[in-house]
Amino acid sequence: MVTVNAEFVVRARRDEAFRRVLTRSDLATVDGTLVALALRYRHRVPARRVTGVDLILPLARLAAHRKSPVFLLGAGPGVASAAAERLRTLVPGLVVAGTYAGTARADEDERICAMIRSGTARVLLVAYGAPTQDLWIARNLQRLGPCVAIGVGGSFDYLAGVTPRAPSWMRRAGLEWLYRLARQPSRWRRQLALPVFVYLAARDALSHKASWIRVEKG
Repeated sequence: MVTVNAEFVVRARRDEAFRRVLTRSDLATVDGTLVALALRYRHRVPARRVTGVDLILPLARLAAHRKSPVFLLGAGPGVASAAAERLRTLVPGLVVAGTYAGTARADEDERICAMIRSGTARVLLVAYGAPTQDLWIARNLQRLGPCVAIGVGGSFDYLAGVTPRAPSWMRRAGLEWLYRLARQPSRWRRQLALPVFVYLAARDALSHKASWIRVEKG
């Protein structure tokens, strides 16, 4: 599974490997207000934003209901285990197959995959940040055994209480990016993808409108 936002779309235009990961995923969710708006108004798809952190809780509930063990991989030292404890509190009966910070380096792949298989995980949450986490999943999916794998970005930090989330009104207004930028000014380079996405979406909409005008005149 991949959680697509404006940064994903812009990066995928210049990163062929990442583009392949997105197009070959089994399920793509909308993790960006701009992406939801583009789908809604340009393609008439009734999309709404579902962030990685918002997806984790219902996914954990479903895993608990089906007795499917969950493995948490990535984030800083101790963060995944703290996030797992929080999930156990929120979702009674959840089976955590294991937690590990690790790294996304290829020389650790086999050892990490062996840990995940030994815990018989059926749901794998990977928090290495995009696109690293998504590329890691694509590279190792066949070695993980029968499980659903999803990149969840900074979700473990939120669950563990390391990083606070934006107020609910900002999330509803699609301004969570602004809150994160205010707390982490170093993210400004990543946020440059937002105006680029707006430009690309507007160009696509104008091109589509022009094509319809040509058809009608013809």
